[in-house]
Amino acid sequence: MTLAKTLTATLFGITLATAAAAQQAEPEVTLRFQHFVSPASANPTHFMQPWADAIEEQSGGRIAVEIFPFMQLGGAAPDQYDLIRDGVIDGGWVIPGYQAGRFPEAEALELPFMTTKSAEEASRAAWAFTQDHLMDDFADVHVVAVHMHGRGLIHLQAPPIAALEDFNGLRLRGPSRATTLLLERLGATPVGMPVPAFPEALSRGVVDGGVITWEQAPSLRLDELTESHTDVAGDHSLYNLYFLWAMNRDSYEGLPPDLRAVIDANSGLMASAWAGRAHDIGDAAGRLAMEEAGNTIAEMSPELTAEIAALGDQVIADWILEANARGLDGAALVEAARAAVEAETGSAPGPYTD
Repeated sequence: MTLAKTLTATLFGITLATAAAAQQAEPEVTLRFQHFVSPASANPTHFMQPWADAIEEQSGGRIAVEIFPFMQLGGAAPDQYDLIRDGVIDGGWVIPGYQAGRFPEAEALELPFMTTKSAEEASRAAWAFTQDHLMDDFADVHVVAVHMHGRGLIHLQAPPIAALEDFNGLRLRGPSRATTLLLERLGATPVGMPVPAFPEALSRGVVDGGVITWEQAPSLRLDELTESHTDVAGDHSLYNLYFLWAMNRDSYEGLPPDLRAVIDANSGLMASAWAGRAHDIGDAAGRLAMEEAGNTIAEMSPELTAEIAALGDQVIADWILEANARGLDGAALVEAARAAVEAETGSAPGPYTD
């Protein structure tokens, strides 16, 4: 009996040790992803890290995903696409518009008043548009998801915009070519820059304000650096920005089939909507933070919004001509983008809270 108990205890101990060793085993693959914003901002908090956790869990720990903020692995935000393509990093967050003119078809989704103010709806539309029009543009990386952000607002070190003339002379940060074209039409002086440069530009007086989302406002200290936040009236956003969540193609294709399947299960429309939803959650939290700071929050009148939309239509018309000159069908791209947005309007549950 004593021997039997001893053997049983020994076997039990071996089983526990084996299980513990399995839990502590090194992953088969470590994927290094990079982005350029605070890890406390909405997309890293509500999409990137949960996505990484899902990959690790569903792979049984065989894949580890390490996420590095603030471009810690090197390069600058506009370099991200090439860093992924060249295998410097395994994957990351890309804003194609940071390389003006390189991916012109993607700009169709960034044109004025193109998307609704729901990032999840806009991201669902972006996935559909991408499948039809952009996969060839991004053929040298593996696209996991694409998404848009939520409503884009005007943040100023001054009272809110109340008339078209209020734009005159303002130096405003813009994230993309489509946005800077609109700001110029409005009478402002656009200053193109990636988001990490915005707070310093504000603090040094390089710009008077700029356009960005609610969700980025707290991490950029816009409660301290700006005075007012102005949105347009209606259901459509003043502007938007197109994003990729992408992998190096060799990093993806080098995975065993069962591990590629884990990535695939967390890709596509589902992941794109998830990434957009992260921005909607962040927008609710960001607006609340600006309210609690005592900043002025305003919405333009429908009449002023209509004036701005008419100028936005001129930007779109010019963009179509430019696209045609590059051998693209600009009008067809604009109509396809509008159709994709319309098909997803009302598809997101909302409202969102943190």
